[in-house]
Amino acid sequence: MTHPPMPLLKGTLDVLILKTLGWGPSHGYAISRWIQQTTGDELHIEEGALYPALRRLEGKGLLDASWKTTATGREAKVYTLTAAGRRQLKAEVSAWSRYVSAMTRALEARPTGAIA
Repeated sequence: MTHPPMPLLKGTLDVLILKTLGWGPSHGYAISRWIQQTTGDELHIEEGALYPALRRLEGKGLLDASWKTTATGREAKVYTLTAAGRRQLKAEVSAWSRYVSAMTRALEARPTGAIA
């Protein structure tokens, strides 16, 4: 049974973009595909959300962008993490890891007595 893609939680798109670019420079379509493939088709990034996020991250100094010719001969804007982007990625991954760990503990907890 296949499930429809899950909606992104607020604040997750930026960290997913930063993580994707942590592997190396990429253009928007490739970023979207990497996220979709890596999450087993659970997360789909729409162009209407992706490109404004890329511009926002570039405006914050977390990404650099330049126009390049792709292997197919098309012009594409390629994004690269800046040093500030790498620092932000590290901080975001740490924060999300703590959040996931706390949520997992709460969701897997068993009752230990009456809750007052």
